[in-house]
Amino acid sequence: MYIYPDNLKSKAILWLWQLRDIGVIGVGLLLSVFALAQLKLLPPIVITALYAFLTIRFEDTSILDFIKYACAFFFIKQQTYEWGYGKQ
Repeated sequence: MYIYPDNLKSKAILWLWQLRDIGVIGVGLLLSVFALAQLKLLPPIVITALYAFLTIRFEDTSILDFIKYACAFFFIKQQTYEWGYGKQ
């Protein structure tokens, strides 16, 4: 019996984010605060907050994953449809 989830096969999660996402959010916040303080730019902190919201994980999926899958299904990957009679 393992204490770690999924028998040591799942990705490391801290609070509601994967560790990679926490790193991206931390660097984004650092650069956003710098841009806000020095250049008076608000969009970087808004983009960082939006990324932080979209990457919240619940039951091993996030809103950003859902958006990626939806874009791939509807826009990026070609959908093929075949119909006809079966073997006769």
